[in-house]
Amino acid sequence: MLSKQSKTKTSYYRRLLVAYLIDTGINTPSLILEATGMPRRTLQDTIKALSELDIECVNAGGTINKSYSIASWGAIDKSWIAKNLEQVKEVLGNS
Repeated sequence: MLSKQSKTKTSYYRRLLVAYLIDTGINTPSLILEATGMPRRTLQDTIKALSELDIECVNAGGTINKSYSIASWGAIDKSWIAKNLEQVKEVLGNS
């Protein structure tokens, strides 16, 4: 049985997961929402919060055709996310 994760950890992992999805081509709001099941508002807040981790997320297009890309990962090692993706999803309950 999994123990309850801290809000800090789930928030951090949520940001890592969203950045990873964007970087791997799941980079539109509808695709990210489909992949994660998170509410739209949570997604918007998560994308805005990426800058707090020095992850530079750039958006392109308008309201209808919006897409995102990761211009810089800052101090985050994106290969760690790829190697630990199942753990990240498990913590978030997205596995």
